[in-house]
Amino acid sequence: MLVGLLWNLWSFLILFTIIHFGCWYEFVKLMWKIGKSRFLLYSVLGLIYITLPVLMILDLGILVRIHTVNDGVNDIIYEPLIPCAIIFSIWINDTMAYIVGSLIGKTPFSKISPKKTWEGTIGGALLCIVVIALLGYLIPAAKVIAVKHWIVIAAICAVFGTMGDLLESKIKRIAGVKDSGSFMPGHGGFLDRFDSFLVATIFVWLYVNLFV
Repeated sequence: MLVGLLWNLWSFLILFTIIHFGCWYEFVKLMWKIGKSRFLLYSVLGLIYITLPVLMILDLGILVRIHTVNDGVNDIIYEPLIPCAIIFSIWINDTMAYIVGSLIGKTPFSKISPKKTWEGTIGGALLCIVVIALLGYLIPAAKVIAVKHWIVIAAICAVFGTMGDLLESKIKRIAGVKDSGSFMPGHGGFLDRFDSFLVATIFVWLYVNLFV
């Protein structure tokens, strides 16, 4: 993930191409289990659930700088700031939510995911916002975007990332499976790893394009 995000434009494209098709493969298998009679209809939803967020993160990371007509050349630049912020926010939120939930979690968050607690969810979100805000303030390259925007982006990732996790858990429950795949033994498949990213990216893209 880090090599794909930080190396160059091509590694970024290859990384999310792999993620895209890996998620699609598992999504199609889940839809087949849920209902063969409506398999095609359900699979079309994958365009919104999987393809749209991947296109959006590509848009957030790839900048096209247009020169004057005399130059005749447009530069395509890879800027990893926001893609990294999304991925790091989700990693931090998930990790801190697990730690806080394990230490003080008592109140169940949702029947869909019994292991989640309100204490862990809130603690993970708050720590995610604090860490991303500090990184936005301390890292020189990140200062092109105001700290207030980093705070909002982290909050969006925490809230909608959690919703993405619950959505995928619901899909798996309907399909009657524990994991979406076995890409990472002990951790599940592509959808298990990127469920939060798929939902959070949509709302980060909207926020960035409307307010940043």
